Amino acid sequence: MATDADVIEVRGLKKSFGPVQALRGVDFSVPEGRVLGLLGPNGAGKTTAVRVLTTLLLPSGGRATVCGYDVARHPGAVRRLIGLAGQATAITPELTGRENLEISGRLYHLGRSVARRRAAELLGRFDLVDAADRQAKTYSGGMLRRLDLAASLIGQPRVLFLDEPTTGLDPRSRLGMWAIIKDLVAQGTTLLLTTQYLDEADELADEVVVVDRGQVIAAGSPDTLKDRVGGDVVEFTVTERRQLEVAVSAVAPLSQGPPSVGSEGLRVQVHAADRGSAVLVDVVRALDAAQVATTGLALRRPSLDDVFLSLTGHGAEEAASDGAGRRRSRPARRGAGPAEAAEPAGPAGVARASGPAGAGTTVTSGTTAASGTTAASGTTGPEEG
Repeated sequence: MATDADVIEVRGLKKSFGPVQALRGVDFSVPEGRVLGLLGPNGAGKTTAVRVLTTLLLPSGGRATVCGYDVARHPGAVRRLIGLAGQATAITPELTGRENLEISGRLYHLGRSVARRRAAELLGRFDLVDAADRQAKTYSGGMLRRLDLAASLIGQPRVLFLDEPTTGLDPRSRLGMWAIIKDLVAQGTTLLLTTQYLDEADELADEVVVVDRGQVIAAGSPDTLKDRVGGDVVEFTVTERRQLEVAVSAVAPLSQGPPSVGSEGLRVQVHAADRGSAVLVDVVRALDAAQVATTGLALRRPSLDDVFLSLTGHGAEEAASDGAGRRRSRPARRGAGPAEAAEPAGPAGVARASGPAGAGTTVTSGTTAASGTTAASGTTGPEEG
């Protein structure tokens, strides 16, 4: 239930593209200073929701507000308060990192000297000082992501939307981006994060909303959602297939419900509820008594991956179905790694919704200004996620 402290409020949100229903009555809210993880597979409706909330798309039904402003009725007011780092970076590759940030500042209607100062601050904050005067096309993927996030912060937004911010990054860059996001939250930024990476939602989000095929199917803290799966799990792999039945029989009395056997046929899970450590010891004894050879014996809590599988029957990174329930493949989107295939992004490939005060201006990929334009459209093609 929404409260007066909720910075983002979404009620019955719908968005259709012809016969395709990308959002089918979505509800969620985000309190001030908190992180909401919008979790789901490609095509679930995550990016559609973000584009509606950042005024890049008009909703087909329902209502969404940011900082009390209706996104459809008052898009200019919303843009003055938000930042967006989308799946595809809104960076002009021929410009230097410094120039990209300064131009973003000018598009926010910052004075020239203020834009320079903010750019210098953000270059230092995101560890880009040494590369500040190099063309952005020479940057690595992680550096481009940091520069794009810096650009979304140039206007000091109250609310930040991050649409799959670590897609395509190597593990080191991904951990670096997580650290930056945590720092932003510590400073009081309200953040909505979309991701198909379950460990990312687990690491960063205070609350998680699980979306599948345009509908919310679960919501709560990561720990609350994990508890729905049923507590701790003891896992092991039987080294010889002929011993699988013996192993399952040996541990069955120790499991809360029948032990689970993985799809590969040799991985066994014993459901331990809240007795994980004790059950682990008993499983070792039972397998030893049955003379079953195993590897990878371990105790773990359910992951968000377990939650997603239990809720949907498929993994969070599987391809999504179209509006008629059919599976479809998606063409790769330029500049986005393994991203959700997008509907046409609107005028000139709009990539950032955060606009300057008073103008309703948007930053467009590969351009330096789009003054006075309104990016929201009800006629754009099928949405990616």
